[in-house]
Amino acid sequence: MARVVVFLVFDGVTMLDVVGPAEVFVEANAAGADYSLRYVSSSGAPVVTSVGIRLPVDGTPGDVVELDTVVVSGGEVLVGLPVPEALVGAVRELAARARRVVSICTGAFVLAAAGVLDGRRATTHWRQAGRLARGYSGVEVVPDAIFVEDRGVFTSAGVSAGMDLALALVERDCGADLARTVARSLVMFMQRPGGQSQFSAPLRGRTPRAPVLREVVDLVAAQPGLDHSASAMAGRVGVSARHLARLFAAELETTPARFVEQVRLDHAKVLLDAGHSVAQAARLAGFGSSETMRRVFVGWLGVSPSEYRARMSTSVGLRS
Repeated sequence: MARVVVFLVFDGVTMLDVVGPAEVFVEANAAGADYSLRYVSSSGAPVVTSVGIRLPVDGTPGDVVELDTVVVSGGEVLVGLPVPEALVGAVRELAARARRVVSICTGAFVLAAAGVLDGRRATTHWRQAGRLARGYSGVEVVPDAIFVEDRGVFTSAGVSAGMDLALALVERDCGADLARTVARSLVMFMQRPGGQSQFSAPLRGRTPRAPVLREVVDLVAAQPGLDHSASAMAGRVGVSARHLARLFAAELETTPARFVEQVRLDHAKVLLDAGHSVAQAARLAGFGSSETMRRVFVGWLGVSPSEYRARMSTSVGLRS
């Protein structure tokens, strides 16, 4: 029997959060799978997506007879405002009948508001992970994962991560060979596991309140290749290493060493994107050696520097 995948959509839904995963399931059908896609809104009326395209639907959640997987896509309209009660009710109705529940990006806020994530681990786009954690204390937020599974509930980071999650679901349902065929057809990577870090820096955009910490952070960001041991950083701003560590913990929720490591990682990614060799990137980013940088890349991203460079390179940077 066909696996019925129901997408719950709403006005302002992010278009790619819907069509990205949907294309994965459709491509899986071309390779031999049997998914049947349905689109519903809480009212049964068509919705207008984030890009202004009017999206027809098949009805309301109550019109769905067969149901395997429910997918709640994200949208900027879900952030900073109470989730509409009609949407919460629709999720509860669908989740009660589904084998598995999925959210894409900020769709996690709808699952959280409906109580689906209570006592579970979950993720969302790293920009909104803190807001999700603050708004729903019963959810254990994993801020920098591509996707997370917890007892039949799957949550993913933003946009392309929804396609990664859909591909992972196809692999579970239909096996690695069929999923590999889908990945090749859609020019995707089979290697992006759920636990892999989002290729973004969750510390970006945070401006420390304490002048001392702000000075340290700015210097690390501007010159990652300097000696940024805890004692060296503390000495430059005239405080103890212990006091500096307390500031990092209080304002940035990290340690000095971990912050420096992430800044160097981000700097190295930019260098690799620009065409530098692994050895050059390691030296310029302050890692000291290619092996040290390799360990950091594998620890944070789940890939080596050379693998990252190959995946993220553009046609401009390719060599014949």
